[in-house]
Amino acid sequence: MKSLDLNLLAALDALLATGSVAAAAQRMHLSAPAMSHTLARIRDALGDPILVRAGQKLVPTPRAEELRAPVRRLIGEAVALMQPGGKLDLAQLQREFTIRAPEGMGIVYGPALLAEIQQEIPLATLRFIPESDGDAAALREGRIDLDVGLVRDAGPEVKTMPLYEQRVVGVAKSGHGLLAARVTPKRFSGEQHVSIAQRGRNKEVVDTLLAEIGCARRIVLTVPSAYGALMAAARSSLIACVPEPLARTVAGGLGLEVFKLPVAIPAEQVVQAWHPRLDAEPAHQCLCRCVAALLGKARFGPLGRRAVAAHNALVS
Repeated sequence: MKSLDLNLLAALDALLATGSVAAAAQRMHLSAPAMSHTLARIRDALGDPILVRAGQKLVPTPRAEELRAPVRRLIGEAVALMQPGGKLDLAQLQREFTIRAPEGMGIVYGPALLAEIQQEIPLATLRFIPESDGDAAALREGRIDLDVGLVRDAGPEVKTMPLYEQRVVGVAKSGHGLLAARVTPKRFSGEQHVSIAQRGRNKEVVDTLLAEIGCARRIVLTVPSAYGALMAAARSSLIACVPEPLARTVAGGLGLEVFKLPVAIPAEQVVQAWHPRLDAEPAHQCLCRCVAALLGKARFGPLGRRAVAAHNALVS
């Protein structure tokens, strides 16, 4: 039997999580050549190339996909096992949390969430990734730590915690002509609108409800996120329909006004979702606790103006 180098497991976990030799090297505090040598050793040990080049990036082989979840689980168990007295020292833990969430959530709440987490885990870092269709296995496979949003298909074993209910509202630039009188379905539909590409839906609910009363929005622009729709409305005469918590958080900073839609859209439940293998991990418990606390108290708070100022500084 070959001697087993358990350091290869940590390296394999980093490679599968990042899909990049350079990024894995940075995570493991190694040089890129050293990580390339480690990847060669992993390939030799497993008898599989693990990562293969496809254009400008590396993609995992089927064998690598099979290994992703068990390797992540083993690394988590090993970290917990090697703590003195079986307790994890959060003050010394270096941990990157990967959160999948709507784009605006990371922009508006990311800095505040990181500050909240770092009160307990000073060396923690956050990585937000965008929502994507057809990737319900991300939690199960350990590619993300938390899924936040309108999670509809996360898998039967995945656990969820309700965060808040959100409704969709209309948003327009302050002083917009639509806001000068009562917003009726006819007046609302007559304006030019920015639409949001929907995760798992062909069209927005507002369009379905308008169609039932013989109206239709004049959609002239489609963007990938609610935050993108807010930015488009702030810089034009377009009307946007976005979740109320995000709208009220950033409207003041963007010079926007929020108004009630002329059709009644049912509220939807925003949740955080995670895989049960993380239930007993103190670091993940901290993450969930901080997300619940922040979104529970700050979703209509003053964070938006600071986030908008930071965003404008980046794009100016």
